[in-house]
Amino acid sequence: MQIRLCEQPFNPWQEIQAYQAGLSSLAGKFGATSVFVGSMRDFNQGDGVSSMYLEHYPGMTEKQLAQIVEQAQNQWQLLECLVIHRLGEVKPEDVLVLVAVWSAHRGDAFDASRFIMENLKSRAPFWKKETLASGQARWVDKNTEGYHKIAD
Repeated sequence: MQIRLCEQPFNPWQEIQAYQAGLSSLAGKFGATSVFVGSMRDFNQGDGVSSMYLEHYPGMTEKQLAQIVEQAQNQWQLLECLVIHRLGEVKPEDVLVLVAVWSAHRGDAFDASRFIMENLKSRAPFWKKETLASGQARWVDKNTEGYHKIAD
């Protein structure tokens, strides 16, 4: 398991490739890798957003993320997990978060990946301050839902 917080942009596909290359002891053992990549949108709550600043509680954030991954490891048969989350100033289209899960079977990989991501959004101590297209700044007081239903 690796959890990393970083202020610099990262390429999620290169990170997955590099991490998986280091998993030589698992060669031939995993049949599924589930990947979630979250990027910054240029809108939120009906407003245009030009940038966002992400803050965290050092030490506590990493500990909470480790607990979330450990819970997933206890619930599903996982071989390895990688979580990377951005901090600091981000712009629309920048990658914010990567969750990658390796397992022998797709169900475990899919379910654990979603569990980690949903719990990261609801439990990990991150704070987001958006700069709107109008220039106004505001703190994000709640995370968006994981679904957006299409009207009937």
